Formats: sequence, structure tokens, C-alpha cells
Amino acid sequence: MKRATGGSRTGRKLGQKIKKRGKLKASSRRWLERHINDPYVQRAQLEGYRARAAFKLLEIDEKHKILSGAKRIVDLGSAPGSWSQIAAKVTASTDENPKVAAIDFLEMDPVPGVHFLQMDFLDDEAPQKLVEACGGAPDLVLSDMAAPTTGHRRTDHLRTMHLCEVAAYFAVDVLNKGGHFLAKTFQGGTEADLLNMLKKNFKQVIHIKPPASRAESVEMYLLAKGFRGRG
Repeated sequence: MKRATGGSRTGRKLGQKIKKRGKLKASSRRWLERHINDPYVQRAQLEGYRARAAFKLLEIDEKHKILSGAKRIVDLGSAPGSWSQIAAKVTASTDENPKVAAIDFLEMDPVPGVHFLQMDFLDDEAPQKLVEACGGAPDLVLSDMAAPTTGHRRTDHLRTMHLCEVAAYFAVDVLNKGGHFLAKTFQGGTEADLLNMLKKNFKQVIHIKPPASRAESVEMYLLAKGFRGRG
């Protein structure tokens, strides 16, 4: 897959401006302008993905091959569902034989082949329900979870890192041997204890910022490859 460039494959012109109207704030207008002029947004619409985030996963997979061979996938923080769309495709999951389980406390429109749970991942019952929903132990655990931002960078980092840590321990508890774990984190450093735990349990642990992740965003992705297995 080639990286999106400044051109548009949708026929829409880039560089469009939002007219001043009503009480739309300048910051909101700038966000809308960036959104409609984003080539990844336009590609997502053209290729049938629900969000531009699909290309973050595809770009990571292009280099690290985490999707190939995955027979069952768990998608944490799945709404609006672009990663679930990809997961269902690579696993050939169907509604009759679901191989993808997704969870989010937000609503998500149905994705064919994906068993969606609308609940908090921190709920004690969530881990078991996810494994049951995808029909067994997964080969890949994906997490695009992020805590609602407060505007305080350190606080946001700590809250999202907590979600990342919980997701990592879930992955170690449920993954098949040789499986992979990918999770969103924020720039500011991954906690040493979490990194040490992952390095003990996986053959390779790296941080990635895919091209589809906006340059001004503090998000990064933590990838742990080759689960060593339990016991």
C-alpha cells in the first residue's frame, strides 16, 4: 500500500475552506478544514473504511506483518469500526462463524463478521466475554483505546497508559503462542515496568508512529511481536 499524498483520488479538491457562518468557532472551523482536506479521510471514504485510522493499522502491517496468519482477532476500543473491518476481512470472519470480537463503551454500527460488545473493557467480565465472542484464543490483540482527554498532557498520558497496560496484561493472558499485541500510547514514555513485562513475554517490542498518524498528534503505537507463550 502506498502512502497517501497531497492529491485526491475522490475528485475532491484539497485546500478547501469552510465559510464563516453562525457561531462556529475558529478552532472548530480549522478542524473541519483539516478533516475535509485530509487525503487519508478521502481515501477512507473511497475505499469503504469508517475512519482514517484504518490506514494506521494497514501501514503498520505493511512493515511488520501482524495481520497475516491471524485466525482470531480481538479489537479493543473498536468504535467506529475501521480496524474491525480489516480484522474481519483478514480472518474471513462471518456472522455465522465470528472470528473477531470487538468492544467499546460507545455504540458501533454492526460490522459483518464481528461480534461487538458495548461495554467497558475495564469491566471484570469483559476479558472472558471477548474470548468467547471470537470463538477461542486470539492470535492478535489490537487496542486503539484512549482515555477522554482533559487538556493536561501528563494526565492524559497517564490515563491512556493505564488502558494500554490493562490491554497488555489481557493480551498475555489470552494470546496464542506466536501472537502479537498492538496498542495506542502517547509520547512521553512507556512505563518501564510495562516494557519489561512485554519484553519478557514477546520476542520483539517496539514503538511505531505510522505515516497516517498526524504529525502534530502525540499518539504512538506499541507493538509486541511473537508471544512466547504461558508457562
